Amino acid sequence: MKAMILAAGLGKRMRPLTDHCPKPLLPVAGKPLIVHHLERLRDAGIHEVVINVSYRAEQIMDALGDGSDYGVRIHWSHETTPLETGGGIQKALPLLGEAPFLLINGDVWCDALPACQTLKETDLAHLVLVDNPLHHPDGDFGFNAGRVNQTGTPRLTFAGISVIHPKLLLGQPEGAFALAPLLRTAMDDNRVSGEYFTGYWVDVGTPERLAALESQLY
Repeated sequence: MKAMILAAGLGKRMRPLTDHCPKPLLPVAGKPLIVHHLERLRDAGIHEVVINVSYRAEQIMDALGDGSDYGVRIHWSHETTPLETGGGIQKALPLLGEAPFLLINGDVWCDALPACQTLKETDLAHLVLVDNPLHHPDGDFGFNAGRVNQTGTPRLTFAGISVIHPKLLLGQPEGAFALAPLLRTAMDDNRVSGEYFTGYWVDVGTPERLAALESQLY
């Protein structure tokens, strides 16, 4: 199984911290945030990792190299301009292959890593869901009996960690587009499963949340 880490965003909510440092390289507990992801993937036995980059791409690529320092092999997908989540995945598909892959938002902290086997034969995605944080009280999706839907209850928040089948992106034109509409269409077709994670999770989207994570880890 391969993994993809989304790391091409501009990090606008993190300013001024990201004015000179891309968000994936911001330090957490003594090492860049993205290195925690790489080490967690390595420990789970996942050694082939695709990372998409755009904003300050060279800075990230120079810092991580080929991944050998972290026990993984990094394949870089360089976007001249950010392609959003869906467009970034689509551009990276030649590096990911035809099998389901693990997808991780580069700006989350979470110990959960679903196994590839969690994706059933006819499903297109498997999402990790968490309790709604204070900054997102209404959640993203409904969750019932292992299935994720648009309108059901309880409402939970998408953790930014999932298993994706490349078929989810079939027929999409090249360029920038979001992944969420494709997930919602798949939900309407009952082709998205999920799991509820109750451990520690943080959307590291602002300097305040980064500081809170740092405090929690120390």
